[in-house]
Amino acid sequence: MLAITACSWGFNWPVSKFLLSELPPFAMRTLCCGAGAAFAFAVARARGEVLWPPRGQWRRLVLFATLNYGAFTILTTLALYWLPASEAVIVTYTLPIWAGVLAWPMLGEQPTLGRVAAMVLGLGGVALLVAAGISASWTQIPGVLCGFAAAWVFALGTVIAKRAPLAMPPVTGVGWQALIGTVPVALLALTEHTRWGAITPLGWGAVAYVAILPMSLAYLTWFRALRLLPAGTAATGVLMAPVVGVFASAALLGEPLGLRQLAALAMTLCGVALAARS
Repeated sequence: MLAITACSWGFNWPVSKFLLSELPPFAMRTLCCGAGAAFAFAVARARGEVLWPPRGQWRRLVLFATLNYGAFTILTTLALYWLPASEAVIVTYTLPIWAGVLAWPMLGEQPTLGRVAAMVLGLGGVALLVAAGISASWTQIPGVLCGFAAAWVFALGTVIAKRAPLAMPPVTGVGWQALIGTVPVALLALTEHTRWGAITPLGWGAVAYVAILPMSLAYLTWFRALRLLPAGTAATGVLMAPVVGVFASAALLGEPLGLRQLAALAMTLCGVALAARS
């Protein structure tokens, strides 16, 4: 479940960066998130799930949608706008730092030596990737700040979901979260000038990918992984996503890939393996 989540989210970054060449930022996200919500509801209907949320779940549903979809989508879109895809994904996936910190007071998960070592290795790989990649220029600093903010809100949503998961069918829950989280993104898209006719067939294929995998299936596998693993371990395992994102960005967008990236890959995967064992 964690591997499906990480790979889907990792490929999402270069695909979304490509879509920014065809659509304005928030129009692109609104289209992808809206299509993802529609796909999730269609799957939920096919599975025979009850589509209306149970009584007493609305407040938690809106909270999760705001953190894991709305705020995270807006902040990562801004990070992706100001930064290359390989750098934006690296900055955003510092989220294990915040998840590990929040899981201690909120979930009582004591940081074991193995988990601390796993986080040090994983984040060391991320630091190695980001150290020489992000220049301290005014044009990139807003992207870095948005990436860190996205990491914090998603980590908070991760810990809350682990502590008090939604009491509703899983696919329906993802559909509602995607739908509610799309609302603030769609409001921002109203300020943009969008030429829908300019989208190429490859662009529509990219929209379909983002809607089906990162925005729907990956969230289902992510919430399932949270039920099976400690929050800190799950968040550390998701560090595979920036590795996938960096290599996919090099293959699809021609972004840099050298010895530094390979060394970071080795460190990050060692951290993931250690986290799984601890």
